[in-house]
Amino acid sequence: MRLTTAQSKAESLIEALPWLTRFHGATIVIKYGGNAMTDEALKEGFAEDVVFLHHAGLRPVVVHGGGPQISSALDKLGIESTFTAGLRVTTPEAMQVVRMVLTGQVNRDIVGLVNRHGPFAVGMSGEDAHLFTAVRKHAIVDGEPVDIGQVGDIVKVEAGAVRALVDDGRIPVISSVARGDDGEIYNVNADTAAAALAVELKAQKLIVLTDVEGLYANWPDDADVIDSLTADELETLMPTLSSGMVPKMEACLTAVQGGVPQAHVLDGRVPHSLLLEIFTNEGIGTMVMP
Repeated sequence: MRLTTAQSKAESLIEALPWLTRFHGATIVIKYGGNAMTDEALKEGFAEDVVFLHHAGLRPVVVHGGGPQISSALDKLGIESTFTAGLRVTTPEAMQVVRMVLTGQVNRDIVGLVNRHGPFAVGMSGEDAHLFTAVRKHAIVDGEPVDIGQVGDIVKVEAGAVRALVDDGRIPVISSVARGDDGEIYNVNADTAAAALAVELKAQKLIVLTDVEGLYANWPDDADVIDSLTADELETLMPTLSSGMVPKMEACLTAVQGGVPQAHVLDGRVPHSLLLEIFTNEGIGTMVMP
C-alpha cells in the first residue's frame, strides 16, 4: 500500500518534469483575488504554491486587489460605497481607506504568509518607484462619461524595481494602487494592473485567480468550461460575458495581445489550483492564446 502511494507521488512528480523544464526561469504574473483571498486554508495554500513555484525555478510576481476587504472597512467607518457601471465610486475619503486596506492590510497579510517559508516576499504598492502611473477613468453610462472619483486607468508601467527584486530571488507582492502625474492616487482594477505588468515584464504567463471554474461556453444553460481559446475567439465572445468576467477576460486579452504567450483564468477555490494548472498535462480553468 505504501509503495503504491509512493509510486503515484513519483508519477505526479515526473508528469511535472516537461513543465518544469519549459518554465524554468520564466516570469509568471499571478492576479490574486476573490475567495482564495478570504478563506484561511486557501490563503495558506496560495502562499505555499507561490513558494513552490519559486523553488521550482520560476519567477512569480503577485498582483492583488481586495474588494471584499475594502467594502468591509468602508462599512465599519460608515463611508458609503456605491458602484457605477461596475466600478466603485471612489471619493478622496474612500481612497484613503482603499490605500490603507490594500497596501497596509491585504498586502501585509500575503507577504506574511509567503514569508513563513523564507525571506522571499517583498510588498510594494503600484505607487512605489512609479510602478503604475494612471489617469482618471470615467464610467460610461448611457453613452455619457460619468466622474467616479479616484479610479484610474494605467497609462504607464515602470517595472525596474520589480525586475530588481525578481533578479535578487524575491517574490514581489504588489497592491493595485497607482499614482497620477497630477499628484493624485488612484484605485486601479487589479486584473488590468496584472495584465499591464505581465506585458511590461514580458512574462511567459498571466494567471488570474477567480471564483468560477473558468469561462463557460453557454452560461447559464450549461456549465461546460472552455479549456482554451484564441484571442480572436475571445474578442468575439466579450460582448456576451457576465459583468464579473469582463475585467478578467479583458486582462487575458490585453496580455496575449501584448506578447504574453498564455493567459489563464483559474478557480482559486480549488486548493493548489496554481500547481495543477502549471505542472499537470490536463491543467484546469481556461487558457487564452494569441
